[in-house]
Amino acid sequence: MDNKLLRDTIGLLEKFESENQDYTPDIEGFQHWVVANFSPSDSEGEPYWEGKENGRSPESAINTLFVHLNRYAKNYSKSAIHGSSFSTQEEFIYLINLKAFGAMNKMELIKRNIQDKPTGMQIINRLLAQGWIEQADSVLDKRSKIITINEVGKKILDQQMGKIRQATRLVAGNLTYNEKMQLIHLLNKLEHFHKPIFNKNIDSSELLNAVTSEFLPTHN
Repeated sequence: MDNKLLRDTIGLLEKFESENQDYTPDIEGFQHWVVANFSPSDSEGEPYWEGKENGRSPESAINTLFVHLNRYAKNYSKSAIHGSSFSTQEEFIYLINLKAFGAMNKMELIKRNIQDKPTGMQIINRLLAQGWIEQADSVLDKRSKIITINEVGKKILDQQMGKIRQATRLVAGNLTYNEKMQLIHLLNKLEHFHKPIFNKNIDSSELLNAVTSEFLPTHN
C-alpha cells in the first residue's frame, strides 16, 4: 500500500476522533463524516465555463446559467399544470405560499414572490375570480386587504401537488444530497444579498449605480 495514502488515512481518522461531535465513533460514522466534510472544490479546482478561454467572466456565466435554469424550471412547471385549471405557475406558487404561511395582505404576498405590484395584482385578481382565495379588510389597516386560501383553493392545489412535486424534483436534476446542500447554501447567500435591495424599490433608472456603490464594495 502507498505509504502516503496510509499516512493520510491515519491523519483523517485522527482528525475524525478529535473533531467529530455528530457521528457515531465507528466506521459508518467515519464514512458519513468524510462525506459531510468533503468539498468538491477542494479536488476539482476551478470549473470550466463556456467562453472562459476567450476571457468571459464568471459573473457572465453565472447569469446565463440562472437564465437557462429558470427556463428549464418553467418548462417543467408548464407540464405540471397541463390539463389543470391553472393558467400559470405563479398561480399555484401564490396558493402554496398562502397555504404554507397563512393569511397575509396583498403586498406581503406579492413581495414574497419577488414580483412588482401590477403583475402581482393581476395574479391575485385571477385567483379571486377563480374562487380559490378570499379577501377581507385588515383589522390593523382598513385600506389593506388580507388574503386567505379557501377550501376550494386547497382542493385544487392538492389535486395538482403530485405533479408539482415531480417538477420540483426534476429541477434539482442529478445533484447528490451533498451537492444540493452546497447549492442551497450558495443560493441562500445570494438571496440574502439581493432581497434587501429588491425591498428598497429603487427606481430602475438608478438601480445599477445605487447597488454597485452601496452594496458591492462590502460584498466579497
